[in-house]
Amino acid sequence: MLTANGQPTHLPSSARTAAGLIHARLDTLALSDAPIDPDWILEGQPQARVMQIAEGADAAATMAVWDCTAGRFNWYFGCDEAVFILEGSVTVTGPDGEVRELHAGDTAYFPAYTWFEWHVPSYVRKVAFCHRVIPTLARVPLKVLNRLSAIAERLYTVAIGSKTAPARREAS
Repeated sequence: MLTANGQPTHLPSSARTAAGLIHARLDTLALSDAPIDPDWILEGQPQARVMQIAEGADAAATMAVWDCTAGRFNWYFGCDEAVFILEGSVTVTGPDGEVRELHAGDTAYFPAYTWFEWHVPSYVRKVAFCHRVIPTLARVPLKVLNRLSAIAERLYTVAIGSKTAPARREAS
């Protein structure tokens, strides 16, 4: 995936190990421009950037680093999003008018399909863990599948025994 100016928004494939582990040094990431919708900006000229770090196998879950300069704007959460503030601060105002200040080291959860007003006094940098919400009707087959998987796991344990972890390797 590329931004409008041709910059990559994902880590290179070399960041992924053969086993699927993705490792990134957050202080060395080259974030790409991610403009805020001009209709959402209430004050200032906030400049946002992003770099997606990881995506789940089903593409329903992602992890990204996002930052933004000073400004005040509305933000729509199209997915469930949990954030960890790495640097700076932001004041968020919920749809109910409740105000919360988030500072470096704080976490917050924003439910899908909600609007929050963000006021960034100077700068904020966060890690965002996003999960696309599955529509209610689509959850029924998933619940059945999960239930069947749990039954199969119990049957496997009864018939064969518990799963064994990979053998330990000696430290070199």
